Amino acid sequence: MPRKLRLQYPGAIYHVMNRGDRRDHIFKDDRDRRRFLETLGQACEKTGWQVHAFCLMSNHFHLVIETPQPNLVMGMKWLLGTYTSRFNRRHQEFGHLFSGRYKSLVVDGSGSGYLKTVCDYVHLNPVRAKLVEATRSLESYGWSSYGEYLRAPGTRPKWLRVDRLLGEWRIPKDSVAGRRQFARVLEQRRTQEARGGDWKAVERGWCLGGREFKEELLAQIHERRKDHYGPELREADALHAEGLVVAELRRRGWTESDLAQRRKGDPEKVQIARRVRQESTMTLKWIAQRLKMGAWTSVSNALAQKRQAG
Repeated sequence: MPRKLRLQYPGAIYHVMNRGDRRDHIFKDDRDRRRFLETLGQACEKTGWQVHAFCLMSNHFHLVIETPQPNLVMGMKWLLGTYTSRFNRRHQEFGHLFSGRYKSLVVDGSGSGYLKTVCDYVHLNPVRAKLVEATRSLESYGWSSYGEYLRAPGTRPKWLRVDRLLGEWRIPKDSVAGRRQFARVLEQRRTQEARGGDWKAVERGWCLGGREFKEELLAQIHERRKDHYGPELREADALHAEGLVVAELRRRGWTESDLAQRRKGDPEKVQIARRVRQESTMTLKWIAQRLKMGAWTSVSNALAQKRQAG
C-alpha cells in the first residue's frame, strides 16, 4: 500500500499534529506532559530540530518544528516510539498510543507571515478548546510554548527558538519590552479568535505558503511521485501538465488568445494534446478544457487518428 508523501529538505518547517488512538488521552497528568517535553528535547538533540511552538492537549499535541537536516520522518519515528514506550511502561499498558500517522503541514518560512500564522494557531489552541477562561490570561495555560516566550532566554528550553516568530511580529529584540509586546499582540489575537477565526488553510491543507513556495514543493512531489498518493500529488501533476502546455505555446509563439481562436481540431492543438497525454497523468477532459478542444471524446478521437496515421 503506498504511503502518503513526506516532503523533506534542509531547513523545512512543519506544523506536526497527532492524536491518541481512538482519541484516547496521550497525557494522563502533568508528569506525562513533562515526560513528553523531555522526550521532545532529546529528539531535538539527536536531530538538530528547532521548535518554534508547541501545545500539549489531553488527547493530541501540536508542534512547529524546523529541521536543519531533512530528517522529520526519522525524528518523529523516534519521538513517537520512545514516548509511547515510556507512557506504556509507566501506566502498565501496551500497544498503540497514537492514531495512525501524524499530520504534517509544510510551512513557508521566508518571513512572509506564514510561520506567524501557524504558531498563532498552536498558541491559541487552548482558547479554541475553551480551556482558558475569559477572565484569565493566555499564559495561564501552562502546557504551550506561549508562556516560554514570555520568560527570559536563560530559563527556556534550549531547543525552543523564539527569534523567528518575534521577527514575523516585527518585535526587534528578545527583551523585557519585546516580550511585553508579544504578550499584547497575542492577547489581541485571542480576542479575534473569540469572534471566530478562519484556520482552514492550517487545518485542511498540506502546505502553507505563497505561490512560488507551493510550486517549488509541487515540483519536488512530481519528481518523487512513485508509490505515493494524496491531493498534493494531483496538484503536482496538474502543475507539470500546465508547464508542458505553456512550453508548447511558447515554442509556437502562441498566446492564450491564439489558443482560444484556433479551431478545436487544429493539428497543432492535437500535437500539444498528444505530448500532454504522453508525459502527464491528466485526463482527456482536463486536456480538452485546457486546450479549448471541445468535448473530451473529440480529443480521444483526434489522438486515435494521430496514432493510426503514425
